[in-house]
Amino acid sequence: MGDVKMLASDLTKFIEQDHLALDAFVKGDPEPLKNLYSRQDDVIIANPFGPPAKGWRKAAETMERAATNYRHGKAIGFERISEYATADLGYIIEVERFQSKVGGGNKLVPIALRVTTIFRREEGAWRIVLRHADPITSVRPPTSIVGE
Repeated sequence: MGDVKMLASDLTKFIEQDHLALDAFVKGDPEPLKNLYSRQDDVIIANPFGPPAKGWRKAAETMERAATNYRHGKAIGFERISEYATADLGYIIEVERFQSKVGGGNKLVPIALRVTTIFRREEGAWRIVLRHADPITSVRPPTSIVGE
């Protein structure tokens, strides 16, 4: 455990902002989450609804489109699997749990996502530069990776 670094308090606060923004996201509001992202060309969103989107314009459009899939949701919890940070770069791996109405559904349903988020300090402030989220939170058979 000698090389494991605790997350700096400003990154911990930023991650709390991210969690609050995700709560708004599953209510259908992408704006708080968009505000946390880097505007640089290497920003990437890889969400469960489509292929990775690279660059700020595509990432923003992807977040806006994804948020339309959710209504009346709320964050239930964030299970931290791993974390690490240097002065200018950090990551967390979490299982995020939500409850939301999804698509055209009228019932609140549970949502669980396995998420890797990478943070970078830009001009003195933390920003998200990569979010990779997928619904794989339990063991799957080998055939689950066979392409369509």
